[in-house]
Amino acid sequence: MFENKILMITGGTGSFGNAVLEHFLDSELKEIRIFSRDEKKQEDMRIHYKNDKLNFIIGNVRDFDAVNNAMVGVDYVFHAAALKQVPSCEFYPMEAIKTNLLGAENVLEAAARNNVKKVIVLSTDKAAYPINSMGMTKALMEKLAISKARDQRIQKNGGVICATRYGNVMCSRGSVIPLFINQIKQGLPITITEPKMTRFMMSLDDAVNLVMYAFENAEPGDTLVQKAPAATVEILAQALKELFNAENEIKIIGARHGEKMYETLCTHEEMSKAIDVGEFYRVPADFRDLNYTKYVQRDGSKLSEREYNSDNTRQLSLSEMKELLLTLDYVKEELKTR
Repeated sequence: MFENKILMITGGTGSFGNAVLEHFLDSELKEIRIFSRDEKKQEDMRIHYKNDKLNFIIGNVRDFDAVNNAMVGVDYVFHAAALKQVPSCEFYPMEAIKTNLLGAENVLEAAARNNVKKVIVLSTDKAAYPINSMGMTKALMEKLAISKARDQRIQKNGGVICATRYGNVMCSRGSVIPLFINQIKQGLPITITEPKMTRFMMSLDDAVNLVMYAFENAEPGDTLVQKAPAATVEILAQALKELFNAENEIKIIGARHGEKMYETLCTHEEMSKAIDVGEFYRVPADFRDLNYTKYVQRDGSKLSEREYNSDNTRQLSLSEMKELLLTLDYVKEELKTR
């Protein structure tokens, strides 16, 4: 599958891109193109990996020509470039639209023009029942991916475009665990939003495993969802306090702009057609055309009454949360210097 093939990762200098490289540097891929707009991060990666297989390309997904030129000869694309911070996107929604939506269209159109075989776009639980700009733009990105999967150029070439959707990735850039650890080490109050707010808990390896499953198994237009346990923000903060033997007070600051009490990974509507494949849900695309009257429902199915969210998934206890945190390299390294 990988022999003499070229993989391009947009936003490849981020947490996901670095995690993916751990899986692919020793593969039979001929070339891995890291496409991003941050020259400093690219230089850091170049120095860190010292691998001739890596090809660093400066560019912005908002610039179609830059994306299109970078994609010449590419076989596979992981589209990870995005604005991911919910409050930032709330303050600057047009920036989220330009990157998360129009940037995704540039990537998908370039893939169609360059006969790319597989494109996996990375989405988020915030795209299900979205209430914030980040989630709304990611939801529309998913719709773009499904629409492009119908494109005759893609179908004629036997290509696959699909989406992966997962929850909070622990210790990823800008996530809350590094913030809490930094506050603990500086002796500051640990600032939590709402104690009973729940979030899915996933590692970077979980995110990579989901993308790899999609890469190997997805059908055109699929949305692949990672199952995951969840925990309250309060449990997470308390688990870190105990791991670091800290006495920091916990300060409740209230929900930030655009935050939910819980996140949804599969909506009612998606659960009605989702296929349980063990660690994941596969939500197939609806490839009927607009002439609905020519179709007859034969399976007696109806909309599900239950969504899959961070409130009704398995909840981690304090001890389980501590065990999970101890599997993370970032936490283990921080514990050495407490």
